[in-house]
Amino acid sequence: MSRSLTAIVLAAGESKRMGMQKALLEWNGIPLIAYQLQQLAAVDAMQKIIVVTGYEAGRVRDIASSHPLAVVVHNAEYRSGKVSSIVAGLRALDDSASEIMLLGVDQPRSARVLQGILAGHVMFGAAITVPVCRGRRGHPAVFAQELLPQLLAITEGTKGLREILRSHAAEVHEVECDESVLVDLNERADVRAASRDF
Repeated sequence: MSRSLTAIVLAAGESKRMGMQKALLEWNGIPLIAYQLQQLAAVDAMQKIIVVTGYEAGRVRDIASSHPLAVVVHNAEYRSGKVSSIVAGLRALDDSASEIMLLGVDQPRSARVLQGILAGHVMFGAAITVPVCRGRRGHPAVFAQELLPQLLAITEGTKGLREILRSHAAEVHEVECDESVLVDLNERADVRAASRDF
């Protein structure tokens, strides 16, 4: 069976600790959302990249919509929490996606790292794949299309994706990766540290 990967990039949050929309941060000389799209598009079997907007949606959309693989989806309920953005992205999937990769815009990953995670997922035939570094789980997670109904049913009350990972614990495949899979850009200090290290 041919593989068809769709990525969902969550770029809706208000980024209060950062003090600006994180999708617009400069990363490797370009806006972070542009970097994410560039790296994701280089992954084998990538068919579509769904960018979920919310806060400062227009500015993020202006950058993302110029990318040939990007589909921009606006989450009007973004202030209710991350789960609403995940579900908004999932609803924009089409039936051809055999794998779904979920990534926050504040989690920059190279194409090499993303490719390694996907390769491990496909080789193992996993329902869920997560990257790990020295025993710590990172991002992004990859989900098989068969889990879509359960993914669409997540809520803030059931802790979102954590419940899916808990209920399918025996089916989670871990791929060993470098420290970049643990990077989350929440504050200015995180950006400085990650830019230096990666």
